[in-house]
Amino acid sequence: MNLLFYIFKRIIAAIPVFIIVTIIAFLLIHLLPGDPALAMLGRDADPASLEALRREMGLYDPLPVQYINWITNVLKGDLGRSVITRQPVLEAINSRFPHTLSLAVSAIFVAILISLPAGILAAARQNSAVDRGVMFFALIGVSMPSFWAGILLIILFAVTLGWLPGVGWVSVWEDPAVGWRYLILPSLTLGFILAASAARMTRSSMLEVMRQDYMRTARAKGLSGTKAILGHGLKNAFIPVITIIGIEFGWLLGGTTVIETLFGIPGVGRLVVSSISNRDYPMIQGAVLYVAVVYMLVNLLVDVIVLYLNPRIRS
Repeated sequence: MNLLFYIFKRIIAAIPVFIIVTIIAFLLIHLLPGDPALAMLGRDADPASLEALRREMGLYDPLPVQYINWITNVLKGDLGRSVITRQPVLEAINSRFPHTLSLAVSAIFVAILISLPAGILAAARQNSAVDRGVMFFALIGVSMPSFWAGILLIILFAVTLGWLPGVGWVSVWEDPAVGWRYLILPSLTLGFILAASAARMTRSSMLEVMRQDYMRTARAKGLSGTKAILGHGLKNAFIPVITIIGIEFGWLLGGTTVIETLFGIPGVGRLVVSSISNRDYPMIQGAVLYVAVVYMLVNLLVDVIVLYLNPRIRS
């Protein structure tokens, strides 16, 4: 199957999903009981402000007309304006997204750095003390809440040892020399949690690959276990691992609300939390749609990578 044709098919298949997501995002405001304008501005708002907001949001139009007007603006890149700050929603999200992106990339890097060697080692020494140790720490990682892991890291490295800042943020995009120090603890927190599930998947996938005929043939030709695993097994075993890492990366790009709040990171997740607190529904509406589109694009990218690594899918 031609790669471009496959990408085209995936984009076409994503259109119905995008439409459903836009409908859900649009209904976020209209599913509110009572008057959405009153819910946003509060009961103490003056009638003139309420009337102006109703007209700005087109609440006097029929619901289908409101959706068509809104989706038309969305396709033009206009997600509306914040009720609180009057800042364009897309501009506000774009200003926060680089912080979330840097956290997501570094967390995935940490997760891969931990999970791949751990999963491969556990599979190569199945049922040994090493295998049981890796699975024990993976179980801890899966079970431990991210905020608890973050608090423990803050107490150890920021409070007790004083090596790293515990709370606060300096963007690595603006000042890399300082920003990386603020990125380490949240990245380790998320990376350890994500590495737990990725290590289990790597071990399971590697065990399945090691039972295949071509692996036995490679060993029979005189290759050592390490060379057979790295040269023949890792590429095939890595395919399901890429899938789970891609899903986790898409989730991270949606904003890691708990970690961003805990470490004071001005990312997308923290923006959504503050918007919910302020009843800024246009911002919530736009953020939900933005995150959904980013998640869909990440899934498309993962599918393309898997297609490249697994030629059998192309037939």
